[in-house]
Amino acid sequence: MDFLDPLLLARWQFGLTTLYHYLFVPLTLGMALVVAIFQTVWHRTGNVKWLHLTRLFGKIFLINFAMGVVTGIVQEFQFGMNWSAYSRFVGDVFGAPLAFEGLLAFFFEATFIGLWIFGWDKLPKALHLFSIWMVVLGSTLSAYFILAANAFMQNPVGYQIAADGGRAELIDFGAVLTNPIVLAAFPHTIFAAWMFAAAVVIAVAAWHISRAQHLETMRPALRFGMWGMIVSFIGVAISGDQLSLVMVATQPMKMAAAEAMFNTACGADASFSIFSIGTPDGTEEIWSLRVPYLLSFLSTHSFDGCVEGLNDLQAQYTETFGAGVDYRPIVWVTYWSFRWMIGLGGIATLISVAGLWVTRKKATRPVAPWMWKVAIWSAPLPLLGSLVGWVFTEMGRQPWIVFSLMLTEDGVSPNVPGWTVLISLIAFTLIYAALAVVEFGLIRKAAQKGPDPLPEPGSPEAEAVSTSHTQTTVY
Repeated sequence: MDFLDPLLLARWQFGLTTLYHYLFVPLTLGMALVVAIFQTVWHRTGNVKWLHLTRLFGKIFLINFAMGVVTGIVQEFQFGMNWSAYSRFVGDVFGAPLAFEGLLAFFFEATFIGLWIFGWDKLPKALHLFSIWMVVLGSTLSAYFILAANAFMQNPVGYQIAADGGRAELIDFGAVLTNPIVLAAFPHTIFAAWMFAAAVVIAVAAWHISRAQHLETMRPALRFGMWGMIVSFIGVAISGDQLSLVMVATQPMKMAAAEAMFNTACGADASFSIFSIGTPDGTEEIWSLRVPYLLSFLSTHSFDGCVEGLNDLQAQYTETFGAGVDYRPIVWVTYWSFRWMIGLGGIATLISVAGLWVTRKKATRPVAPWMWKVAIWSAPLPLLGSLVGWVFTEMGRQPWIVFSLMLTEDGVSPNVPGWTVLISLIAFTLIYAALAVVEFGLIRKAAQKGPDPLPEPGSPEAEAVSTSHTQTTVY
């Protein structure tokens, strides 16, 4: 293996920086909604504990948002640095949704974040609440446009190849925005982000409750987080089912790799693999533990449906796209990332279900100390599930950078030597590691500090906080 291979290093750099950037994306998407809900409850009830929850998780949201902006800038520069051939080929199409994301969604979001930060004691209460909901809308729109760009790589639509054959030209922006992939992936991604935000709320609340701190504030936050986790997981499951149907229709090779399905099968033979062992070359199964009919039902919503296998698809792709290329992704990466994605989210949800039971009002036993630790340390599970989900999404598309149009090896910059990519890879890794320490330290400090002390019920301070913004300037 050539460790100065520009393609290998460019793939590693893009993969690492993308996954690092995505550490901040779901918390931004999910925490914006959490803060908006908490502020809405305070606005409607006047109960000051919801104000303090708004301010506490608002700090976490802002710290995370700033870091996400910094790391996101690097992502777009990489298209020109290491993937110039790809950028030239799809720039007309790929650039359109990214332009809308930057010029419309991001600036919309940033404007209302500014109003929310600095408008606590300057804007009317209702208008200030409106601003945080516009932040939620802006961040959600931003996610949609980015997913639309990525969906083109999975299932190219709305384009034509230029007369010289050198690039794809946009002819139908509406088709790009309504790509079946993005319509299914968008709710799946948003619900997954809400799961992670709920996990953070649970962890913060559990940490304080385990120390008998801020109980009046943290108990409702804990229950809110647990219910949010469960509802979001249901959304993830339903949207994931729809996404799998679209994937079978547009990327059958990815589904075959996800299930280690080497040969086309129907009905009972189209079984869901719980555990499989295959040959080193990824062409044959040695042993597996399977559930009959389940893959057929998941892939086609019919117990008699057929699922195409890796070997049959390889033969079809060779005939359609040309010989000399292995069109199968790395099976073990795709297979296990699909299972880790499901498993991590499922474990986090089961912890919330158990948490609701042990913290119910009629519980006869106190919550054991180890249970609080489980709640705290389970916070990363939904995030890790999202990360391996993206590994599945992108690695399952290989060897294509744009499915059916451009191979990954053809998209790399032709005149960039490997040593320059290696230098930037090392530099980004070191800088990002330092930023991760800073980010985690700031969020941990804000979370452990907790909300400000609650004023005594009936006191002038409590009345002032519940009726105006005069006492709420903290940013």
